[in-house]
Amino acid sequence: MFQEFKAFISRGNVLDLAVAVIIGAAFGKIVTSLTDDLIMPVIGAITGGVDFSSHFMILGKVPEAYTGSLTDYAALKAAGVPMLGFGNFATVLINFLIIAFVIFQLVRVANKLMKPAEVPAPGPTPSEALLTEIRDSLRAEKR
Repeated sequence: MFQEFKAFISRGNVLDLAVAVIIGAAFGKIVTSLTDDLIMPVIGAITGGVDFSSHFMILGKVPEAYTGSLTDYAALKAAGVPMLGFGNFATVLINFLIIAFVIFQLVRVANKLMKPAEVPAPGPTPSEALLTEIRDSLRAEKR
C-alpha cells in the first residue's frame, strides 16, 4: 500500500496540483488585500465615504447580553445575530471578479506562449513524387 501511495504522490500532475493550490491560496490573499485595502476605500471615497462592510440588515433579535455596537457587523455576527451581509457579499464578489479576470489574462497569455509554431506541410513522399511524375508524363503523351 505504501508503494502505491508513493507512486500516486510522485506523479507530476498531483504535485502540480498541490503547487497550484498553494499559489492560488496566496494569490487569493493578495487579491483580498487589494480589494479591502485599495479598491474598496477608493469606491467608498467616490460614493461619499460608504464602507461596504458596514452594510447589512439585522434579521432577528439581538441577544440581551450583547453590549457591542449595533453597527459592528463582525461583533454582531460573532454574537450569533442573523443578518444579511450584502456589503460583505459585494466585497467578496469584487474579489472573485478580480481573481477571475487575472486568471483569464494569465490563461490567455499562456495559450499565446504555448501555441505551437506553425509547421510547414511536409512535402510529398518519394513514392508520391514518382507517381506525380508518371501522371504528368502520361498527360503529356495524351496531348
